[in-house]
Amino acid sequence: MWPEMHHHHLASEAPERLRPTQMSVGLVEVARKRREWAALGRKQRRETLQQQVFPAVLGPGQRYFIIDHHHLGLALIREKVDRVWIALQDDLSWLEPEVFWRTMEFRAWAHPFDANGKRRDFRDMPRRLTDLDDDPYRSLAGDVHKAGGYAKSNAPFAEFLWADFLRARIGARALRRQPHRAVRAAVKLAKSADARYLPGWSGADS
Repeated sequence: MWPEMHHHHLASEAPERLRPTQMSVGLVEVARKRREWAALGRKQRRETLQQQVFPAVLGPGQRYFIIDHHHLGLALIREKVDRVWIALQDDLSWLEPEVFWRTMEFRAWAHPFDANGKRRDFRDMPRRLTDLDDDPYRSLAGDVHKAGGYAKSNAPFAEFLWADFLRARIGARALRRQPHRAVRAAVKLAKSADARYLPGWSGADS
């Protein structure tokens, strides 16, 4: 059995020191979070940072590996935020790296798939949030959710499943050249019966 943390320990860390557990983000979503941050006043920013917590696992090298909020973390780095709160979910720092990553994937705490949806070796996992690649289809999946295409799901890495679904159905050129039209087409696809296996599917359009 693994040692479980019954009470999540809070710690403070510099966001640029946080280790990712996925290989890509949607930079459109990162830009959106930066705009939201920029619109806050100084007091609101302080309150937001006090309330915002990054769930993480202590891993090899005594580093915090975050298991959510990668987009926000990258946005805060680019906005020059120097400290964020960490909620420690478990201490796996005693494991060898290979066993650590296998354990992380088994617990659905890691997503070893690149910006093209292809599985990669854990040795290819970026070491910093600023090293994450841009996956335009992850941004598209976020836009589809905001447009009501599917419901929010607590399933791990649900948005990446939606990104892969849309990747196979909407061409990269169309997404790049006509993003608004691509979102409309993607919302229709998200409501189709073909998407019924995905988390947050809201039912086929009548």
